[in-house]
This record gives sequence, structure tokens and C-alpha cells, in this order.
Amino acid sequence: MTAAILAALVLLLLAASGAARAAGRVQEFLQKVSPAEVFPGADRFGEPQGDPPLVPVFAAGRPLGFVYLNSDFTNAVGYSGKPIHMLVGIDPQGVIRGIRLVDHKEPIVLVGIPERRVVEAMNALIGKAMAPVASGAERPPQVDIVSGATVTVLVMGDSVVRSAVRIIRSGRLGTASNAPAAAAMARRVDRETSEVRNWEALVGDGSVRRLHLTIGEVNEAFAKAGNQAAADNPEPGEADDTFIDLYVAPVSVPTIGRSLLGAEVYERLRARLKAGQEAILVAGDGVYSFKGSGYVRGGIFDRIELLQDGQSTRFRDRHHTRLGAIAAQGAPDLREIALFVVPEEFKLDLAEPWQLQLLVQRNVGARDKAFLTFDIGYTLPEKYLAPQPSTSAPPSSATAPAPAPASSPPTAAPRAPLDDAEALRAGPLEEPLWVKLWKTNAVSIGITAAALSVLTGIFFFQDALVRRPQTYVWVRRAYLAFTLVWLGWYANAQLSVVNVITFTNALITGFNWEFFLSAPLIFILWAAIAAGLLFWGRGPFCGWLCPFGALQELLNTIAQWLKVPQIAVPWGLHERLWPIKYIIFLGLFGLSLYSVALAEVFAEVEPFKTAIILKFARDWPFVVYALTLLAAGLVIERFFCRYLCPLGAALAIPGKIRMFEWLKRWPECGSPCQRCAKECPVQSIHPEGFINVNECIYCMHCQELYHDDQRCPHMIQVRLKRERREALSSPSMRQIKDGPSGPAKPVITHKGKLVGAPTDQSSAADVPTSAS
Repeated sequence: MTAAILAALVLLLLAASGAARAAGRVQEFLQKVSPAEVFPGADRFGEPQGDPPLVPVFAAGRPLGFVYLNSDFTNAVGYSGKPIHMLVGIDPQGVIRGIRLVDHKEPIVLVGIPERRVVEAMNALIGKAMAPVASGAERPPQVDIVSGATVTVLVMGDSVVRSAVRIIRSGRLGTASNAPAAAAMARRVDRETSEVRNWEALVGDGSVRRLHLTIGEVNEAFAKAGNQAAADNPEPGEADDTFIDLYVAPVSVPTIGRSLLGAEVYERLRARLKAGQEAILVAGDGVYSFKGSGYVRGGIFDRIELLQDGQSTRFRDRHHTRLGAIAAQGAPDLREIALFVVPEEFKLDLAEPWQLQLLVQRNVGARDKAFLTFDIGYTLPEKYLAPQPSTSAPPSSATAPAPAPASSPPTAAPRAPLDDAEALRAGPLEEPLWVKLWKTNAVSIGITAAALSVLTGIFFFQDALVRRPQTYVWVRRAYLAFTLVWLGWYANAQLSVVNVITFTNALITGFNWEFFLSAPLIFILWAAIAAGLLFWGRGPFCGWLCPFGALQELLNTIAQWLKVPQIAVPWGLHERLWPIKYIIFLGLFGLSLYSVALAEVFAEVEPFKTAIILKFARDWPFVVYALTLLAAGLVIERFFCRYLCPLGAALAIPGKIRMFEWLKRWPECGSPCQRCAKECPVQSIHPEGFINVNECIYCMHCQELYHDDQRCPHMIQVRLKRERREALSSPSMRQIKDGPSGPAKPVITHKGKLVGAPTDQSSAADVPTSAS
């Protein structure tokens, strides 16, 4: 009896704690806002109801509607990988009355784009009636896209609309459910019939749907949209050229899947799908990509959206598999072919109409963009539908076994589900994307490889080069100009501390070579720099391959030519400013362990993106910051490299492992001679004479001095001795020395040493006469 009582108490406590957790998060955020901020006119909140909780709001005791937390009802994970929390006010009729952003970790909003702009974009949903959307009578409303925060705003808008639709369909607002009306006769996808058909037949009967847009049609659409800036910046090309040729088909339907994917890939897909889960194929060609590049960093395909019955979803990288070709006979060669598995939380009913929406964006400024949407509506042809069984048994899911066509050989039993990587390796899929990118950039790769070969030659034959100061100076200036203009401004191959952070994070979370290989020039440069660290430390990159470093040095060269006074930083202060860049790097590295996306934002301490990638076409605070650093570099050569560059600090740490010492020094260096220390562009030579390789950029100026018998005191003494020796060895000087009576006689010094007569081992110039 006692045990039963204790068990009952435990169950009650668990139920109470579960209810507290359900309401705890929304209660936490309600404490931070007033009722009127979320629902205009409200003066108090009621007690949370149900799970997930709805919180009633009142005005003078009269109920107005409800407030809820969006993340309680639907997925709201943004670019940062963490949920975006918003309080949403909704009235009993399903009209959005207020939205309040209460918590997020989106880096672009925290640091870059003002939160006000994101809030203003979300306010476009206020006043929108969600009941028609929930019933399928209207399409979901769209928020205003904020340039630079596309993924964040799209996720927020989707979250509000989907959560509102879910609440309305549940009937919890006190009104009848607004779920889409059932058809007169329920239909289901026929998953028992399967055949293989060619491309022409699939397109002809609507199994594959197409959206074809020309450049002229897109330009006209932007002009009609009323955005003058977009209209004034048309897409280049002929009006009849293809902007995008887009195809879509549901490949979890057996006949369509076997025809487009081939039997083997279809069987793998079928084994991977879970009960009730569907998959679609999206393929495209033309100048516009339906994939874009946002998914590489943000993980979200922000240019396409799947819609049905007022609900919508976007695909993430984990839902995506690249395909090399369409298996159907007669299918065209298309530039992009993607297989998307529909997220489990989105219940796509292929027996009902659905749409794929394409987001077309256009740059209208340094950061601003204009957006338009185009739709492909899809209704599954009748031949793939069958009446819903009258029994209570559930319909077959997408993963239910479908018999192979009579002409097909028997298939093996379904295998365990494959992840994306296994699926990519297992079937007749396309060559990896990185291979295509390398082929596409073959010319740039060749130029970069040639430039690296030249630089390797410069380093290995540095002695021969620095012995010719004029040649060396112009070779270095020419290489820096190439680095700045071609490698930086043209090819955008500016390395960044973000690369280091991303690489380190990949080692921790799951390394994938393909991600790094997708940027050929960046990969080649990093490979070269990794090898260079073993030979020369950080110098090859910092001194020769960094476009921003080249920009600083070339500007400082011009400044010195114009007689701009240079500031010599006192050694004591200079030595204490060195650690700043290491502190910056360690701060960014530590921040990346919390959020890589946030660390990338703070990595804007590097002006590389502003000065090199965007060529100063950016918002004024970034431009002012970059210009300030360049201005400082006019009077303190390579100011940013010396004291602030986190990438230089990151490279200096492994640079300690270099195996060779290529920079030569004389015993007199540092004591008493200070010439190299004073002329070093980055003051990396200590007053004692040794070179700090952590700070050295390998400009080779000290090596130029090392061999210069006009400026290096040691070499000056060697030159003077050589000149004396040559002078004394000349016939005229020998005649003067010998005199009319012949050669001088040898003399024994007080130390017993024979002097005065040249020997085979010493020249006359080195032998003192008896008079000395």
C-alpha cells in the first residue's frame, strides 16, 4: 500500500514538473514584456493553458485572445543553430495581433544588421488573417526580406505562420478547426504500381513540372514590382537567354522515382525514407542557381520553399543529396540536380496540390537586394492515385515495399537507411561538386600554381636575388601588385582567420574534405602555406601572399616616395603591442567554441572583406575602419600586420615548428651594428640582433643588407680589405712598393714572426712592411 502511494506521488510530481517545464519558457519571456507590447490593448496575462501553452490576454477583464511562444509549436532554428524565440499575439479569429522578438543568438542581428530592421520585416505579418491560410484557401503571407539576414528573416516568418496555422487547425482558439476540407472521396498515392518511363512521357503528362524564365521575363517582373533600384540594375544578357529552367517531381512515387533516379538509387532512397516521409527531385539550368550558396554556411536552402495547405518548409543541407544525372531516357543535361528528403515535421500529402516557390534575388547596392518569388504548382496525375481503402488500416507510406516491374530483376531486401555521405558514395551519382569547381576554375588554378612556383623559386634562390638590390626591389613590388590585384581583388583569394576557425571546428564536430575543397584557390593557398610553415614560418603568406598586407606595403612605399614622415615606434612600446593580435586570435578561437557563426562576425576585426573582397563597396562604418588602418600604415609600415592581425598570430604559433634557418646573420649584427634592426619594415629584429620569426614577414630586406657591401658594416670592411688587396696586387702599386732597389727584405718582428714577404697563403695587401 505504501509503495502504491509513493508511486502515485512520484507520478504526480513528474506530471507537475512536466507542466511547469511546458509553461516555464513562455512564462520566463512574459516577465520581460508588458501585455500591450504583444497584444495591443491588453492589460494582463492569464494562466498558461494546455501543452504547448497558450496564454490568454485580457483588457479590463474581457478576453482578447492569446499569446504563445513560437518555438513551442514549430521549429525556429536560425543561422546560429539555436532557436529564435518570439512571443506572438493572436485573436480568436486567427488574426496576428502582435509579434515580439524576445531571445535569439543570430550573429548578424547581434552585431551586424540592426534588430530594428528585422523587427520591421516581421511586422508585415501583423494584421494578417491566418484562418484562410489554415484552410488552404490562401497562400502563406511573406515577410519583407532583409538583405544580409535572409536566412534569419525567412526562418522567423515561417515559424510565425506555421505555428499560427497549427494552433488554428487544433481548434484551441475557441473556434471550429480550420483544417482543409476533406475531398469527397479520399485519395492516396498508389505505391503498388511501378514502371519505368522516359523523360518525354514524364514531362508530357505532368509527372515532372517545369518553370522556364528568360532574362527578359525576370527583368520585366522586377520592373513591374515597383522597385526602381532593381529595375535600374537589370540582369545582363540577351532577353531570350535562359535565366532558369527549373524542374520538380516527387520521386517517392514509385514510377516517377524509378524513372528519374534509376532502380538502384530509388531503392536506396526508399530504404532511407521513414514512414509518411516523401522526397522530391529539383533540377535546374541557366544563369541562376536554385541552390545559391547560403546553405554552405547557414545550412539552409533559402531560394526554394515547399508549400501546402498554408504550411511551408525549407530544406537544410542534411536533407540534400547531389545527383549527377537524371536516369530517365532522353533527359537533358542539367547543371544542378538535387534530391531533397522532406523534413519529418512537414507532412507533405502528395495526393493533394502543393507548390515549390523559387526566390529570385538581385543586388541593388553594396548590401541591399530586391526579391521576387515564382511558383511551380504541382498536382499528382490521376494515374498515380488510388481510392483510400475503406478499412481502418493506415495507407501505405512512402517506405512501404513496392514490387518491381515485371521486366526488372528481383531486388535485394531493403538495407539499413543510408546517410548522405553513404548515399553519395553508393550510387551512380555525380562527380563531387568540388571536382566540378576545380574544373571550372582550371585557369585560375593554373595561374595560382604558377605564382606559387615563382615564389618558391624566389625563396630557394634568395641569395642570388638579394645580391642584386634593384632587381630584388622590383621583383618584390611586382609580386605584391599581382597578389593585390589578381589574387585579391580579382580572384578574391584572401585568406582569413575564419578559415582557421572553421577548420578547427570541423576537426571537432566532423571533418569533411569536400567543404574545404569547394574553394579551390583558398585550398591551394592553405596547402602551400602549410608546407611553407615547415620551411619559413608565417613569412610566405604574411609577406608575399596576403592581398591586404600587399596593399599596406604598396601604399607605404608610395607614402615614403612622397616624403610622408615615418613614425619609428620605440622598441619597448613596440614589444608590448605585439601581444594584442594574439589576444584577438585567442578571443575569436574561444568564441568559436561557443558559436562559429558569432566568431565569424567578430572576425570583422580583419578588414579583409571590406578592402579586398568587397573592394570598399560596403556600409560606411566598415569602410571607415579599413581606411583608418590603411592610413595608420602610411606612417607605421604594416601597422595592422604588426599589432592587430589575428591570422598572423594564428600562423605564428605553428610557425615555431619550422625546420630550417634561412635568414643569415653576421656576428656583428646587434652588437654593435643596428642597421637591419632599424630598417626592418615590421621591426621583427631585436636590438640584440636576432630575428623574431613570429613577427618576421620574410621580406628579405635584411638579407639584401647582409650581402650589400655599401650599407652593411661587416660587408663594407670586407670590401675595403678586398680593394686594398686588389690595389696592392696591381703592377703600379707593386712597383711603388718594391722601389728601385727591388723587393723589400723580410723583417723579423719582436714576436719572432717573419713579415714583409708575400707567401702563397697571404697577399701583399695583408702583410705589413718593416716600416709599419
